[in-house]
Amino acid sequence: MIDRKCIIIAGEEAGPKSNKMGGIWNVIDAEVKNLAQMLEDGTIEEELVPRIFVVGSYYGHSGSDWNKGLNRITDMTEFDDFVPDEELSMIIEELKVKGIEIVVGAIKIKEIEIVYLMFKTNDFCRVVVEYKGEHICLENKIKAEAYDLIGLDSLSFENLGNRTEYAHYLNLSYAISEFVHTLVSLREETAVAYEDKLISEFASSLMPTLYVSLHCHEFGVFYAIARLKKIGVTINTVATYHATIPGRVAGHLSIKKIRENDSSLGNGTPKNMVTLESLSSYADVVTAVGDSTKKEIKLFYGIDSIVVRNGIDLEIEDIDELLDKKFKCRTKIQELTASKLYNTHHSVELLPEKIIPIFSISRIEIENKGYPDLLDSLLLLDRMVRIEIKAGRLDKNYRVVCFIITAHGPKTNLPENFPIMLNEDILIGEELRIQNMIENRGLECSKLPNGDRYVSAVLYPQWLSDHDGGFNMNVDEFMAGCIAGIFPSRYEPFLLTGLEAGKEATPSIVSKVCGFSDALSTAKRLVMGMGGVLVVDNIDLAYLETIADYALAMDYFIDTYTDDKTKYNFLCQEANLLAKDMNWKEPTKQYYEMLTGTKLK
Repeated sequence: MIDRKCIIIAGEEAGPKSNKMGGIWNVIDAEVKNLAQMLEDGTIEEELVPRIFVVGSYYGHSGSDWNKGLNRITDMTEFDDFVPDEELSMIIEELKVKGIEIVVGAIKIKEIEIVYLMFKTNDFCRVVVEYKGEHICLENKIKAEAYDLIGLDSLSFENLGNRTEYAHYLNLSYAISEFVHTLVSLREETAVAYEDKLISEFASSLMPTLYVSLHCHEFGVFYAIARLKKIGVTINTVATYHATIPGRVAGHLSIKKIRENDSSLGNGTPKNMVTLESLSSYADVVTAVGDSTKKEIKLFYGIDSIVVRNGIDLEIEDIDELLDKKFKCRTKIQELTASKLYNTHHSVELLPEKIIPIFSISRIEIENKGYPDLLDSLLLLDRMVRIEIKAGRLDKNYRVVCFIITAHGPKTNLPENFPIMLNEDILIGEELRIQNMIENRGLECSKLPNGDRYVSAVLYPQWLSDHDGGFNMNVDEFMAGCIAGIFPSRYEPFLLTGLEAGKEATPSIVSKVCGFSDALSTAKRLVMGMGGVLVVDNIDLAYLETIADYALAMDYFIDTYTDDKTKYNFLCQEANLLAKDMNWKEPTKQYYEMLTGTKLK
């Protein structure tokens, strides 16, 4: 009988895309689709194609998300009509009896089917089940069992502000592990259904040996691995860190902690999440997306891990087609910026073609993402551009606009001419703080038309989409339309956005602390000297030197764009080549070998 493999890839953000910017979903989606493609084209040779599942959360309506501020709503419209086979139908029904509801969808990569199982966990507190002879809600049963199995004391976390988030992760992990448990035990239960022992043994012998593998992305689903181990379900497991919680809290100080071997948890580190993250110790293999994350895992948890970097997949291979996309998107950004500036401030009308757009995009973590460094470097860049204009080396009509794209969540009812028009009443929390930082440095875009400033910063506190109420451009279009991206992070395990910029043939400036900066040493060069992706040392240099280097790097891209379009296009191609080289094929192979124990050629 042929052995059969089953690969399950799990994450709290395991897709499909909700109304939220990328993140872990993008990574899981890329891994799954590359795995299916490699099985389809024979890169991975299997006599019987493994069955692939993606498992995660289902947010069916407004209010079902544990994070009410994000208000994510799961969109299943991208999936094909899917009718579960007999085996999967039995599993779904059995889980439903246990109070676990699943929404199922599927997509096909040619002939390879990927099944998505989205778990409804928001009502576990209302589902009544029996545990140890008592009737309690499913959520409390999960917490009680977790304490019995591994000593996970959920009661001690009840007074914490993030208890709802913690409960969601525990519920989701339980649901995922119950699916795996049911899948693995189905063969045995089917055979036992026959009363005659010989018939039962014969039925069992006809069934293929099932090898199940579980890949869990991020701490929100690590309890699934621990629970399966404790209840005796034998499968291959991999736990992947995209960062560590203590590292995120320490931020730029994490480098110092690593150097000093300081494993203490900083103030504000959520103990319940750290406890969940430490459960990766139950996995067969632990992976990290970069060297710094690998060091943090060892420092804070004493766990050895293997580095498997992230990647990117190119959607447009033809560079001429990509450059044409860039021109169209850049023209749209320039024209909208000019018109919105004129409409908002009733001032001198700027020439759209003389507006130079650059961007930075990330989570709204002000210090970790280096926004103060960015704004200080823009202030320095303004002085540099002013001198170049006065010296006659740059046309006096040029204006540089840096869009800082970061938000606490999606917004509606935005003012006309957003984001140039930015009413303070739409800003919350750190958004308001960033806007104040822009104004305190005098970098408001209202100073551009009259030449009081030649460089400005524009906060774009919205998740980009083709209906975001601002420029109405998707992330890829906005990245393509800007002449450069800048990512001055003080703490960044990998920096996928740097590769996403390269995917759109947009040059970028990244800090040395970013996880993928080491890969640049082997990048293909089309332009001698400074290339399409520049690294600024924000680890060993003094602060003033760092912000000066950010400003000089931006000035380099601006000068090349304004003076030598041919050279600038080569820089765009170079950035694109880096993204092309750092594709998902090699990481997917590594994950497949770890999950299945199969050595690939």
